Amino acid sequence: MTKLWGGRFQKSAEQWVDEFGASIEFDQKLVMEDIDGSIAHVQMLGDCNILSTDDVDIILGGLVQLKQLAVEHKLEFSIANEDIHLNLEKMLIDLIGPVGGKLHTGRSRNDQIATDMHLYLKNRVEEIIELIQVFQKTIVNQAEDHIETLAPGYTHLQRAQPISFAHHLMAYFWMLERDKERFLDSMKRIDISPLGSGALAGTTFPIDRKLSADYLGFSNVYANSMDAVSDRDFIVEFLSNSSLLMTHLSRFAEEIILWSSSEFNFIELDDSFSTGSSIMPQKKNPDMAELIRGKTGRVFGNLMGLLTTLKGLPLAYNKDMQEDKEGMFDTVETIVGSLKIFEGMIRTMTVHTKRLHDTVHKDFSNATELADYLAAKGLPFREAHEVTGKLVFLCIQRGYFLLDLPLNDLQEANSLIEEDIYEVLSPLAAVRRRNSLGGTGFNQVEIQIEEAKKRLI
Repeated sequence: MTKLWGGRFQKSAEQWVDEFGASIEFDQKLVMEDIDGSIAHVQMLGDCNILSTDDVDIILGGLVQLKQLAVEHKLEFSIANEDIHLNLEKMLIDLIGPVGGKLHTGRSRNDQIATDMHLYLKNRVEEIIELIQVFQKTIVNQAEDHIETLAPGYTHLQRAQPISFAHHLMAYFWMLERDKERFLDSMKRIDISPLGSGALAGTTFPIDRKLSADYLGFSNVYANSMDAVSDRDFIVEFLSNSSLLMTHLSRFAEEIILWSSSEFNFIELDDSFSTGSSIMPQKKNPDMAELIRGKTGRVFGNLMGLLTTLKGLPLAYNKDMQEDKEGMFDTVETIVGSLKIFEGMIRTMTVHTKRLHDTVHKDFSNATELADYLAAKGLPFREAHEVTGKLVFLCIQRGYFLLDLPLNDLQEANSLIEEDIYEVLSPLAAVRRRNSLGGTGFNQVEIQIEEAKKRLI
């Protein structure tokens, strides 16, 4: 088969070489974006009197037919035609005749592919932002149900202080809020049109790049044609934002995995987000959370792969840049799937409130309350810290917790301690009192939930 670019060539590559160089197996995902870009381009060519009205009508008719066939999954792509652009151009020429070859007037595959990827990411990032918001709403709904559910807060994976379970959940809301803001901000770099930049130097035809950008819904156009065809910053930024999002999901997944274990038993995942064992009938595994945690690495790898590809490339387009697509597609599919799965896990999980309540009443996470109590009575905090530490050690020796110690033992440690200490050491009171801005106090948790709802409007 003669290549659409094969005029100066006297020899064809062997099939395995064509297969190595072809991108159609993965860039066919851009079929809709490529057709939309072509429709906008030919409309602009007609408006600028570069193509006749008759030619424009014939080409547009063919493109509309191809788009319908694409919707119906009836297009058959060929490795012999290398990529999505040449495949569609060949199909168009077969459909409407030689006039289809005029579609390529005033453009190159270099600005075509850049346009396709801008369109693709513009649509997918909008979808991702919507999915993040859906997940955030689910977190808020769960948090509202558990404002006064007490839970152990951890540092170093050791119990530290009692907190509101809602406060813990809302920490992930705010991580996702930053993720959403990063994706929103990145739209300024995605929403730019490279179409009409040609191979690298623009074109001699009197095109109107702003007009084709308007047809495609872009807010701006690249100011430099070389930059337009060689820029992949917007993909790197997307992969970077996705890596941070997956980092947050992975941290949350790790906690879900811990919380659902027999040792913690803080939650139970719904059967629809769990799996069993082929040999151990009793098992209920948090496989979906584990998969999300595992898939984080592939998103990181996609980011590092593209950065490595780009770091040594001279301007403008190079074949290396064909490697920008698979990682982008994979990352989109990974984070879309991860967000959908995670939202379902959190929406359907059962929180074991009694287990959480019992946990904070059988540990030393209220020790800071005793130290703060003494400090509030005028004892230097470091001394209050030491007194509390000795009392904790005494409890460990006796098999007690702080609330179990008789008042005389407490007063023997420091005479400033009075009978009201037992209310102070109550986990419920300890959480309620932490009412500083952004704290775990119930009033503060309610305030941040209301603020979160405003962000979701």
